[in-house]
Amino acid sequence: MWADEAVFYQIYPLGFTGAPMPNDGVCVNRIQKVKGWIPHLKKLHIGAVYFSPVFESDNHGYDTRDFTKIDCRLGTNEDFKAVCDALHENGIKVVLDGVFNHVGRGFFAFRDVQEKKWDSPYKDWFHLNFDGNSAYNDGFWYEGWEGHYELVKLNLYNPTVVEYLLNCVGRWIDEFGIDGLRLDVAYMLNEDFMRRLRAYCDGKKPEFVLIGEMIHGDYNRITADGLLHSVTNYECYKGLYSAFNSMNLFEIAHSLGRQFGPEPWTLYRGKHLMNFADNHDVTRIASILNDEKQIYPLYGVLFAMPGIPCLYYGSEWGSKGEKHEGDSALRPCFDAPVENELTAFIEKLAKVKTESRALNYGDYKNITIQNKNLLFERHCDHETVFVAVNAENAPCSIDARGEYKAIDFLTGETSDIHGRVELPPYGVKYLKLV
Repeated sequence: MWADEAVFYQIYPLGFTGAPMPNDGVCVNRIQKVKGWIPHLKKLHIGAVYFSPVFESDNHGYDTRDFTKIDCRLGTNEDFKAVCDALHENGIKVVLDGVFNHVGRGFFAFRDVQEKKWDSPYKDWFHLNFDGNSAYNDGFWYEGWEGHYELVKLNLYNPTVVEYLLNCVGRWIDEFGIDGLRLDVAYMLNEDFMRRLRAYCDGKKPEFVLIGEMIHGDYNRITADGLLHSVTNYECYKGLYSAFNSMNLFEIAHSLGRQFGPEPWTLYRGKHLMNFADNHDVTRIASILNDEKQIYPLYGVLFAMPGIPCLYYGSEWGSKGEKHEGDSALRPCFDAPVENELTAFIEKLAKVKTESRALNYGDYKNITIQNKNLLFERHCDHETVFVAVNAENAPCSIDARGEYKAIDFLTGETSDIHGRVELPPYGVKYLKLV
């Protein structure tokens, strides 16, 4: 699967382009802005852009009005196709947000129910009760997503709804050439629906990738055969920033060992989960770290751990934003990409990640774990890489448990390891053993 070797880049289009919220109904080709960022994406060795919602919505994109029409605040379908074509021409694949659990109150089928009540042919598209009433005084009760009644839950047990959504996905593949979907709140989706979606996409485009939003629970549940290819790795998201903030790298080492280690009880060995330091729903990593310089070794771990790394737009230069400040703080508009020391460092990590078979497919094993330093191994046939990171503002020496000759992927330097790996403050080394 192509995604197993790719670095993803997430863009929240409505924020990225500075579109007004709620929807003002005015069509402006804002989405073309992405084309101007393609040179930046290529420097970062990005293999796929994951777009948060792009379809016509009431407000923030997750309250869909029309699955067949690009949000007018971003432009037309033709405008978005031009962006997809430009990305594809530059070797960058396109993944969209599949928001199938719920729709907005402006969705055509829900509006029909509001108007016709029992007489609407769409009343079985939702979870309704005509003996109750909604917070909006619709004259009937309906289920919303986690108590958010601007998000109307779809009835994915209704075959007509499933066929409608599959037809929409087929249209996106035909019209825009998309290469995959990230399924919003996949942990709540009907597994039969996900199985139908997988079979449909496999038949339509065999290399089409499906990645589910999964926060808690057993990731195997929805990445079993015939379901999704991958899920978001929230366990290690939390483990990353928490381990660095507490100066306790045992935390992230334990999570990675639990998920991918050599023990027979390891949970997800061989699976490629989507890893991230931040996204559109959480505080930016540059804001959550107590010591901002730890962002270097943190990204060093992120790009070397098993799975698919995903960058959130702006975080590659250390943009800040805190969740308590609201969505606009997490989903800002930037005039142009910024290229600084952190950006250059991430460019190196991404290049190594995309070129190293061990980092893409290798087994994971902890070698030496210390509170402030970590050394782990990624190994596959013909390649072994030691990944060493230092979380503190002081040099460190880590037990490498042997004598080796190695090439540092990040500097190109060859050196002899005499039992220990030496690191500068906040240092990162990707050592290919030779």
